[in-house]
Amino acid sequence: MQQRRNSTRKSPTMLDVAQSAKVSVATVSAVVNGSTPVSPELRSRIETAIQEIGYKRNTIARSLKIGTTRTIGLMVADITNPFFTDVVAVIQDVLHRAGYAVMLCCNDEDINLQDEQIELLLDRMVDGLIIAPAGEDAHLKRILAAASVPTVLIDRLCDGIETDAVILDNWRAVLDATSYMLKLGHRRIGYISGSLETSTGRERLAGYRAALDAAALPFDEKLVQIGNFREKDAYKAAMQLLTSADRPSAIFSANNLMVIGVMKAIRDIGLKCPDDISVVSFDDFPWADVFQPHLTTIAQPVQTIGEQAAQLIIDRLSGKGTEPPRRLMLQGRLIIRDSCRPFPLIAPHATT
Repeated sequence: MQQRRNSTRKSPTMLDVAQSAKVSVATVSAVVNGSTPVSPELRSRIETAIQEIGYKRNTIARSLKIGTTRTIGLMVADITNPFFTDVVAVIQDVLHRAGYAVMLCCNDEDINLQDEQIELLLDRMVDGLIIAPAGEDAHLKRILAAASVPTVLIDRLCDGIETDAVILDNWRAVLDATSYMLKLGHRRIGYISGSLETSTGRERLAGYRAALDAAALPFDEKLVQIGNFREKDAYKAAMQLLTSADRPSAIFSANNLMVIGVMKAIRDIGLKCPDDISVVSFDDFPWADVFQPHLTTIAQPVQTIGEQAAQLIIDRLSGKGTEPPRRLMLQGRLIIRDSCRPFPLIAPHATT
């Protein structure tokens, strides 16, 4: 009987703490919520009582009362992608220092899962949203339009959604990378594209086409394969290019996960990079300079992306961001390493 009585016993309340510490409930609330200053002696008594009776603050009830949870919903497209992992780490650090917790979701590049997760985050009463959308769909637009919380988009934009955003100049970055390969003499450059349902997928492909136009080269749709930002899809796409009758002399991969699939395809078909084919990838990542060969990549300013996204949401929540939605466009940086060689390869002069 005693055991049953204990199992159904109510959790300790502020009143219990107040009675144990011999203070008023208002004084306990001041300590728990940090609302007003309390003398060190009273604070010590209350904290001791909290520990002794096992009081836990009812965060949900407090949130309903004050209208805020101090929690930000963060949704990324692929948590296995080092780019998103690094951005999440920066955002979480900045928000933590500002007194916010982060509730993280991954849409796994799935629009339906994306919509479910945003609704879940809103049900959890998050104060704001930071989103890297899987793609554009009408339901997403309706959800965000109806939501009463500030939203910041990162990495990708959605047509028709007017909100703060931190993105990269994808068009310029790929234009520069493709132009670099063209300067090395490559004329047939294969392109492994991300999903064209995303703004990044479309913008990066547009940069590739712009570089060809600037070099007065025709666009050959057979040189473009869709890798959907996935390693396995990119492997299949690269095999399609590498086994074609007139294979490219270079390949550009539109993100870091896809370049792994590209390099596996090059290996499996018996070719070598850069001896037989040159490779450039979008997104730098920790092991790019330990790959063999060391990969030439486009590096995104991950630290700045995360910091700016977190600051935008903090500004909106604090009332500082009262102006129209801000779109911060950052620049990528081409890091030249060893995975590209001039074409055609020039054999060393024979010694006499």
